[in-house]
Amino acid sequence: MATDGKVITCKAAVAWEPGKPLSIEEVEVAPPKAHEVRIKVVATGVCHTDWEYLFETGKGMKFRPFPLVLGHEAAGIVESIGPEVTRFSPGDKVIPLFLPYCGECERCLSPKTNHCKKNWTNMQAGVLADGTSRISCKGQQVYQFLGVSSFSQYTVVPDTSVAKIRSDAPLDKVCLLGCGVSTGYGAAINAGKVEKDSSCAVFGLGAVGLAAVMGCKVAMAKRIIGVDINPDKFEKARQFGATDCINPRDYSKPIQEVVVEMTGGGVDYALECVGSPAIMNAAFESTRDAWGTCVIAGWTETETMSISVEKLLMGRTLKGTYFGGWKSVKDVPKLVDDYMNHKLKLDEFITEKLPLVQINKAFDLLKSGKSIRTVISLQAS
Repeated sequence: MATDGKVITCKAAVAWEPGKPLSIEEVEVAPPKAHEVRIKVVATGVCHTDWEYLFETGKGMKFRPFPLVLGHEAAGIVESIGPEVTRFSPGDKVIPLFLPYCGECERCLSPKTNHCKKNWTNMQAGVLADGTSRISCKGQQVYQFLGVSSFSQYTVVPDTSVAKIRSDAPLDKVCLLGCGVSTGYGAAINAGKVEKDSSCAVFGLGAVGLAAVMGCKVAMAKRIIGVDINPDKFEKARQFGATDCINPRDYSKPIQEVVVEMTGGGVDYALECVGSPAIMNAAFESTRDAWGTCVIAGWTETETMSISVEKLLMGRTLKGTYFGGWKSVKDVPKLVDDYMNHKLKLDEFITEKLPLVQINKAFDLLKSGKSIRTVISLQAS
């Protein structure tokens, strides 16, 4: 391509400081270095984690350096590759990933985990392998959120954090597999290992929660209870497979007690998809004595949860999941295939489509609970 080896000037939504709206700026995106891929971002979902890092840094989230370009749930096309990149070519359709998969380390070689740590520390700090970002604006470095930064028309990511996908996949749909849908779906399928004819409760019916409901449905759970304080989400939850929907504000007793009463002793599986320690406790306590399993999929970095040791000793299992347990580079293309073969819903998560210039509106819709997923078009005029 004509841009190969050159700096690309393009538009990006820059977060200059915490707590302030994003600013649409012209940024410079440097060419990829060794083992890096430069991607033309076509579409990106707006995830609650993006909102939290902008507006709740220092609360439930660790501090990330500013200025930065947020966004980590995306799909695009390879524009150019750096030296020593062998698995990608310009023109490939790809999904950049905040969780790497090197395929060589002890963790990648183990079926027990998906937690590859290739470039992990640097990506968490907003830079790539050499300790710098590939994005700059107004003469200063702009940090890359989780090593991705998909709120930019172009970005550069490590080649261990890119999944090559089939050429006929619609990028404005499969971008959701970069975070939310994969996380919730995998929480049920991989982490929870939900069984046929079981009972489940999903706490939080945003994109992650709805994907968890979908996972329970695919696993052929008999009863799936959706729990959320926003009843506007109940109809959508039923479309994904929820058999019951309840609002904690409709009851005078703790919601875990309601779930235990509804199910005659508690659910077999509870999936927490909010990121709140109080809701994590409620989810855990809603599970059945002796064999209940609670999976934590909601994200928080600084908070702690407190549980009754006796409830744990009585046979319950409490576990967490990151990116739904999927080995990112290896498994995401399979999820794309499942979508293309009508085994996985994606279209139903998308409630809004907006251009990059309206990125702040997407945050407003997310926070107000009026959208499940807004997909931002990066290449629209």
